Amino acid sequence: MVLPVRDGGPFLREALDSVLGQDMTDLELLAVDDGSTDDTPAILAAAAARDPRLRLFATGGRGLVAALNTGIDAARGDYLARLDADDVAMPNRLSRQLSAMTARPRLGLLGAWAETIDAEGRPIGRLTPETDPHRLAAILERTNPFIHSSLMLRTDLVRRLGGYRAAFEAAEDHDLWLRIAEVAEVANLPEPLIRYRWHGGNVTSRKEVRQCFSVRLACRAAAARRAGLPDPADALAGPPDLFDPDAEHGPFAEDVRLYRVLALADSSARLPAGPIGLGPLLAPPTPLSHRERKLAQKALLTLMKRPGSGDLGRPALLWHMVRLHPARAVALAVGALSGRA
Repeated sequence: MVLPVRDGGPFLREALDSVLGQDMTDLELLAVDDGSTDDTPAILAAAAARDPRLRLFATGGRGLVAALNTGIDAARGDYLARLDADDVAMPNRLSRQLSAMTARPRLGLLGAWAETIDAEGRPIGRLTPETDPHRLAAILERTNPFIHSSLMLRTDLVRRLGGYRAAFEAAEDHDLWLRIAEVAEVANLPEPLIRYRWHGGNVTSRKEVRQCFSVRLACRAAAARRAGLPDPADALAGPPDLFDPDAEHGPFAEDVRLYRVLALADSSARLPAGPIGLGPLLAPPTPLSHRERKLAQKALLTLMKRPGSGDLGRPALLWHMVRLHPARAVALAVGALSGRA
């Protein structure tokens, strides 16, 4: 089990206990501290002193991809499982997934459903992603139908594919799942095997913009591979800078121009001076996903609040907001009038 963590103190003990308390005892827990400044190191050290199955690593704040790949490199088992430091594994999680993986040799990736909980651990719902392998492979081409914290993978396969790639910040998992699905079967077990925690630190607006951008890049790279073309992401050492002039001339140029507009959905983003061309948003290179349409509406609302910043007037901006999703446009407008948006 690979468990990356940065400043995970409030929930870390419960996550560790849920792994070390599995009904399958032959396991190793690889906890990778990515530069924590809270009591995470002390919690990890105390747990490792009690249970030798817990092995500790540190990456000095180099980010999630570095932490995940550190765990992959250090793993000694044939299977890799994932858990986030704020989630909880059900007691039979590993044994159920291992049994399924063993019975299906072509299965390279296996997720599961999840019970959602709040910050205090109270149940609030369920996540029930698709379970049919064929439909999953198709869904992957546009969105991520797996709960990262629920996954079990084949170690050799992940290593052979090069692990997680830093170019896909906040969607490094989606990129890896796409590459796995090209050479192996993927599936979800139709039962909740983790407790997935919703709390204030899950996703910020800035992260959502970057995550959606990375999903788009991952899908474009996968489409190139399916067409027999070189993977355009192979040349990327890190996440593309949306506002780097050089990004306009690379293989993801159309997506960069689109996301320079969608970045306005982040209310904390610094708006560029002068008018903003909306052409990439009004005629995107490929259809917008559901999440991208939500970002587009927020971006248009930002422009409406700043007269003269777009190449369209307010009535046209409002029309495009409504066209993307009428009910949500009304909700955003009401929120803006009441000061909540």
